[in-house]
Amino acid sequence: MDITTLGIDLAKSVFQLHGVDAQGVIVLQKKLRRGAVVKFLSKLEPCLIGIEACATSHYWAREIAALGHDVKMIPPAYVKPYVKRQKNDAADAEAICEAVTRPNMRFVPVKTEEQQAVLVLHRSRDLLMRQRTMILNAIRSHCAEFGIIAAQGARKVSELVTKLRNDDTLGVPEVGVSALLSLASQLDCLEQEVRKIEHQLLAWHRQNAASQRLETIPGIGLITATALAASVPDPAVFKSGRQFAAYLGLVPRQNSSGGKDRLGRISKMGNGYLRRLLVVGATSVTRRAPTIDTRTGTWVRSLLEHKPTRVVTVAIANKTARTAWALLSKGESYKAVPAI
Repeated sequence: MDITTLGIDLAKSVFQLHGVDAQGVIVLQKKLRRGAVVKFLSKLEPCLIGIEACATSHYWAREIAALGHDVKMIPPAYVKPYVKRQKNDAADAEAICEAVTRPNMRFVPVKTEEQQAVLVLHRSRDLLMRQRTMILNAIRSHCAEFGIIAAQGARKVSELVTKLRNDDTLGVPEVGVSALLSLASQLDCLEQEVRKIEHQLLAWHRQNAASQRLETIPGIGLITATALAASVPDPAVFKSGRQFAAYLGLVPRQNSSGGKDRLGRISKMGNGYLRRLLVVGATSVTRRAPTIDTRTGTWVRSLLEHKPTRVVTVAIANKTARTAWALLSKGESYKAVPAI
């Protein structure tokens, strides 16, 4: 078969393939079980292969590229316009095959195993932190049922747990105390696991030059730096810092027509985890704005004079994203410009 372009619809068990020749004539429409995909592709001459960026896509991109094929990953939202009529596996594979040949199509860079492993650390930490928050809220709410009110914050809950262990006059039945101490024990385990993950992230950060450069930017710490370094394997995919900020959803949503620009709230598209980290970091910059004697500090203070704090925070996050792209592209460290 003279296949020049192949679209593969990934799945858990059954993969759908759609191949065309140099003239665009369909020469292959085939279903394959998961275990037969690599064997089948190894018998084909090197060609252009398109897959959707989804779960397991980075693994399959590395496996297929090792066979000599040119593999391109496409965001699912960019494949959808090419689906004809009803949606099914065959239609999806055909749409991928068509989309991958478009000259202006945007592709997703393939991550290495190391980068994926670092992102697994981030996702695991994020999950544990959410569980930690749930347990903290549960302990506070259960104690409130007995008239014991604790302020918000992990430290205040820790003080409350100490009272439950040592003070018998709080009025909580023994059965209730036992249940609350079980939650406290689970909380301690979660905090230990979170610290273990943070130590692993710190070890990776110390051996990754890109992550170390990113940490020099105000508002970016260890967690954000490692997440950015692992999530953006190739900054050249983005033409500018503005495009990178748009990818993170930190730019206004447009509803423009007839030459009239109508801008709304930020789009919140793209990687929500990175966007959240950047906004949290920007919040710290906003709080320290009165003490920052740089051009950025002057800019932040001028914004705070006539804009709400949250709007300023998002603006700083946008600026931080563009700065991060510039550092990743040029391989330089951040240099603060003194205030004039």
